[in-house]
Amino acid sequence: MEANGATRKGRTGFVLTQSGRKVLWAWSFLALPIVFYSWIRFYPTLSAFWISFTDWDLLRPANFVGLENYQKLFADPVFWKVFRNTFAYLIIGTPISLLLSFVIAYYLDKVTFMHSFLRALYFLPFLTTAAAMAWVWRWFYQPIPIGIINGILSNLHLPAQQFLRSPAQALPSIMVTGIWAGLGFQIIIFMAGLRAIPSTYYEAARIDGLGEWAILRKITLPLLKPTTVFLVVFSSIGFLRIFDQVYNMTSNDPGGPLNSTKPLVMMIYQTAFSSFDMGYAAAQTVVLFLILLVVSLGQLFVLRNR
Repeated sequence: MEANGATRKGRTGFVLTQSGRKVLWAWSFLALPIVFYSWIRFYPTLSAFWISFTDWDLLRPANFVGLENYQKLFADPVFWKVFRNTFAYLIIGTPISLLLSFVIAYYLDKVTFMHSFLRALYFLPFLTTAAAMAWVWRWFYQPIPIGIINGILSNLHLPAQQFLRSPAQALPSIMVTGIWAGLGFQIIIFMAGLRAIPSTYYEAARIDGLGEWAILRKITLPLLKPTTVFLVVFSSIGFLRIFDQVYNMTSNDPGGPLNSTKPLVMMIYQTAFSSFDMGYAAAQTVVLFLILLVVSLGQLFVLRNR
């Protein structure tokens, strides 16, 4: 007699069928990873929510203060400056990086000579250590005679630029580095999406007399939608969590002049490990988590409908 499709009733009780044993073995193997993942992911997240309602400096027990940390946060002018910086990275960096990576991937896919070498060359920055890459770019931005960019401007008889020392130029300078760092990964993913489109679609379109622009607009871009959705969300999360470039390129003045480059992640880091105000840092972390959640879900909803 079958019971729930997984067991059958014998003389001594319920006996597992072959399908039931397979399910049991599968869950046995999955149990440990699920418990481990829940412990290292969900427990810290819930702890951060709890700590955000406390006053805790690591030296004494946490003291519950309710919404005091959030009231302090929303009344802090530095937070709103950091908030604007964070969304500047997102709103400006994400579309520029996606547009550049798609254009490069689109034309690189048509190249046959040294294609593998060029693809590896574009992917190399993504494999480079973030700290090393940031320090190289910091060297580029230095004044003459050290900085390469200012040296080129000098040779062209153009005025030298302050770059990381200027409140107006510091954030765009960091953003260029962030865009360049993620370009290789996005190019590879776009190329994989382009290669996944069947060539018969293009052949049929050319037989019908469609030009390259019409093929791009009516075939390539619509069929790249899943790839684009993934990269939009992935890139957005990356720019919202930008830290390495800012920390290493402005280490003598963390966050840039007048906090012009400081993102929310750096504010959390400084609050937690410089001021040791863990409750206030946890409140900032919760705000960042909610921003990431809303932005990601909003992008998925909008792009899915389109």
